[in-house]
Amino acid sequence: MTSDRSYRQPGVVLTDHHFTVPLDHAHPGGESIELYAREVVATGRDPEGLPWLLYLEGGPGFGARRFVGRQAWLGRALAEYRVLLLDQRGTGRSSPVSRQTLPLRGTPEQQAAYLAHFRADAIVRDCEAIRPRLTGGAPWTVLGQSFGGFCATRYLSTAPEGLAAALLTGGLPALDATADEVYRAAYPRIERKNLAHYARYPADVERARRIAAHLAETPVRLPGGYRLTVEAFQSLGILLGTGDGSHQLHYLLEDAFAPTPDGPALSDAFLEGVHGQLSFAGHPLYALLHEALYAQDPAAPTAWAAERVRAEHPRFDAAKTLAGDEPLLFTGETIHPWHFTADPALAPLRETAELLAARTGWEPLYDPARLAANEVPVAAAVYHDDMYVDTGHSLRTARAIRGLRTWVTDEFEHDGVRAGGPRVLDRLLALVRGEAA
Repeated sequence: MTSDRSYRQPGVVLTDHHFTVPLDHAHPGGESIELYAREVVATGRDPEGLPWLLYLEGGPGFGARRFVGRQAWLGRALAEYRVLLLDQRGTGRSSPVSRQTLPLRGTPEQQAAYLAHFRADAIVRDCEAIRPRLTGGAPWTVLGQSFGGFCATRYLSTAPEGLAAALLTGGLPALDATADEVYRAAYPRIERKNLAHYARYPADVERARRIAAHLAETPVRLPGGYRLTVEAFQSLGILLGTGDGSHQLHYLLEDAFAPTPDGPALSDAFLEGVHGQLSFAGHPLYALLHEALYAQDPAAPTAWAAERVRAEHPRFDAAKTLAGDEPLLFTGETIHPWHFTADPALAPLRETAELLAARTGWEPLYDPARLAANEVPVAAAVYHDDMYVDTGHSLRTARAIRGLRTWVTDEFEHDGVRAGGPRVLDRLLALVRGEAA
């Protein structure tokens, strides 16, 4: 481990940490990768007297949030913790994965084999490798948002001795659901979010249909070369699972067209805004490994589960929608083969993605027997009708983890730990300490 010189932001002292860990923890003498984490301590506090809180970001594919000062939940955490913001392997500054770096691995087959080491099991092994170097061997508290909660559940399954407590926000995974089952539960939720959006903004029904009809007839490329097909436009529905996402989608749609000498065209402002939402340039692991998060049967590939299951829900078929008078349904939280032809950040990785979709040999991620005997204090925020993580799956898992206390709320959407930061963290800390009903 190496630490850089500390530096300051308003109200906090930051320290960069760098670690070397095995690519494959089962072969510690083999290839290694580099991890990065940022330590945050409140100004004026003695870090040596504070317990550690490890934050695991959602994703996959996103580095830990780059806070400025004491934003969101961080200010509340700093009142009693020394916080470690870990860039999970492949993200941020931790051996980042992208179309630029993956060719260094060699062939698509070699790239896919490399990426097989970037799931929650490896992330937890990383955490356990660095914990003794920071805490001297003491357990720490983990705060897992979304996919970070999946990692925390893996942590409870395999290394509970490393945890003083676990706090999960929108991140209780199904313990045994297949990728197909995950998406069969997802599409009805996504449809409900669409209908709620159109109930809030009725004029968006015609706006969305008009944009889709235009795209069906006129090829459009976003800045950077992204091919904006009708299906790509529909994928803007990923916004509908966040607290302000419906409003963001509405603002994109309301001024989509600009008058030109050749007639109405999609405006530069609209195309720029859409590009910012759809490009995977900053988080390609999300697309590459999204379905692999749910792969636990060694004999079964994920085989583009979201694409196959979508065919079971014809209301998401844009061509049929435009032939009639139904509202266009947006998708979201789903990855499809066309992502790897439409997005220039993903196109060079298309063959690698196909190999991952066809891959078998995935190992189970969670240990139901060990979770049933859990002794670590655990609290979880479960968001009512969460678009990204099925509430029913989460509650079944909550019942399967001994001693876990839930807070089920519709006050926040999936990003509640960001939108309601201090209050969400306060509630979870009270639950895990037995201070709240």
